[in-house]
Amino acid sequence: MQVLWYIIGIVAIAFVVAASIALHELGHLFWAKRFGIRVNQYMIGFGPTLFSWRRGETEYGFKAIPLGGYISMIGMYPPARDARPDGEPVRVSRGRLAEMVRGARRASAETIPPGEEHRAFYRQAVWKRLLIMFGGPLMNLIIALVCYAVLVSAFGTVQSTTSLSSVSQCVLPTTEQRSDCRPDDPSAPGAEAGLKPGDQLLVINGEDVERWSDVQSIVQPLAGQTVSVTLLRDGQVQTVSLTPQPVERFVYDKFGRVERDADGQKKTETVGFIGITPTSERVRQPVTAAVPAMRDNLQLAWEGIISMPQKLVGAAQAAFGSEARDPDGPMSIVGVGRVAGELTSSDQIGVTDKVASLVGLAASLNVALFAFNMIPLMPLDGGHIVGALYEGLRRRLARLFGRRDPGPFDTARLMPLTLVVFGALTLMGVLLIYADLVKPIQVLG
Repeated sequence: MQVLWYIIGIVAIAFVVAASIALHELGHLFWAKRFGIRVNQYMIGFGPTLFSWRRGETEYGFKAIPLGGYISMIGMYPPARDARPDGEPVRVSRGRLAEMVRGARRASAETIPPGEEHRAFYRQAVWKRLLIMFGGPLMNLIIALVCYAVLVSAFGTVQSTTSLSSVSQCVLPTTEQRSDCRPDDPSAPGAEAGLKPGDQLLVINGEDVERWSDVQSIVQPLAGQTVSVTLLRDGQVQTVSLTPQPVERFVYDKFGRVERDADGQKKTETVGFIGITPTSERVRQPVTAAVPAMRDNLQLAWEGIISMPQKLVGAAQAAFGSEARDPDGPMSIVGVGRVAGELTSSDQIGVTDKVASLVGLAASLNVALFAFNMIPLMPLDGGHIVGALYEGLRRRLARLFGRRDPGPFDTARLMPLTLVVFGALTLMGVLLIYADLVKPIQVLG
C-alpha cells in the first residue's frame, strides 16, 4: 500500500509540474495572441518532439525533456542598425562572439514571413512586451494564490494549541541531538510540577493563555522565578507552581529557521524553560489569509535565490562527500517528486494531511517558479522584462532631451551572456538531480 501511495504522490506532483509549466507558457501565449504577434510554437518540454498538432498558425505539442517549456514568437531580436545616429556606418565587429550575435539576428529574421514584419515581437510597444513576458510568471503566482486559498480555507493551517502533547522529564543540552534522558540531566520543571499530557494551560503568572505563543512569551523571561500555572485537567481546574530553568536555546526567525550571526554561527539566547510540548491541530482561516502565506513563501524564495551559490556548494559537498543535505536547500524536480512520494506514503500523517501537503507543495513550487523566472537575466523572463524596461527608459530620455529615437534595444547582443546563464542553469540542474538521487533531502526525518 505504501508503494501505491508513493507512486500516487509522484504522479500527482508530476501533473502539477506539467500543469504549472503549461499555464506559465499559456500566460505568455495569451498576451502574444492578444497583441497580434505570430506564435509559431507552443511547446511543453525541450528536445525532440514527442507529438504535436497544429491549430491555425501555431503548432502545439510536447517534447522529450520535461524540464520547462516555451513559446516561439517571430522576430524576437531586432535587426542591426546599419548606421549610427550621426549617419556614419556602423563598424562590423569580428570574432566568434560577434558572429554569434549576428547568427541570432539572422535566425530571428528568418522566422518573420514576408508581409508580417508588423507582427514581430521586437516591433511591439514596450508595455505590450512587458505584459507578454510577465504573463508567464504571473500565471504561476495566480496558481500559488489559488493553492494557498484552498490550503488555508479548506484544510486549514497547522497551529499549536494550549493543550500539552508531552512533558519532558529532563532538560537536554541544545548542542546535543538526542531525546533520551540520562541520570546526570537535570529534571524538567514541568515534570517536577506534575504537568501531564492532555493538560490545557489557562493562566500563567496571572496572565491569560489564549495561544501557544502566549506560553512562550510569558515563560521565557521568567527564568529562575517561581510562577503559578492554572490548568484544566479532566474537567477540573488546578493550580501548580514551578520555576522555569534558565537554558540556552537557538534563536529562530518567523519561518522557524535558526538565525546566524555575522560570522555564520548559530545565535543562542538564555530563556526560561519548562519542558512541555503542545498538541497541534488544523485551523481553517479566511481565504484572505492566502495572501500573507504566499508573501512569506515568496520572501523565502527570494532569500533562497540570493543564497543559491552558497547552497549549491553545500549540495555538491553533500552529494560528493559525507556532509548532510541542507533541509532548506534547493532541489530538482527529482527531489520534489521524492518529497511528494514520501509525504503520501508516510504512516505518520493521515489522508487529509497528505492531500494538504501536496497542495502546499504545489503552492511552494509555483512561488519558486515565479521567483526564479523573475531573475533579471536572459534567457529568463526577468531578463526580457529588464531589457524592455531599459528600452522604454532610453526612449523616454531621448524624447525628453530632444534626441533621435534610439530604436529597439538590441537584445541579441546579450546572446553570449544568455548562453553562459543557460549553461550555468543546466549545470545547476544536473548537480541537483544527482544530489537528489544519491543523497535526497529528508522531510520526515
